[in-house]
Amino acid sequence: ELISNSSDALDKIRYQSLTDQAVLESQPDLFIHIIPDKSNNSLTLVDSGIGMTKADLVNNLGTIAQSGTKAFMEAVSAGAD
Repeated sequence: ELISNSSDALDKIRYQSLTDQAVLESQPDLFIHIIPDKSNNSLTLVDSGIGMTKADLVNNLGTIAQSGTKAFMEAVSAGAD
């Protein structure tokens, strides 16, 4: 699920960069890094995508297995910003 969320964030910035190249100026490379920490038994995921707005959080937090990419692409097809 977390990798899917990172992928959604990359899709979002990739789409935005089509009309606004400035969004890629500070970090032109799109990536997802998975950083293991054996001492704490954890994985950290870092991506270079665009995060969620407050409205995104309200609409999506607590929703299990909802595809953000699908919803994002549907919004784009409908003409949303």
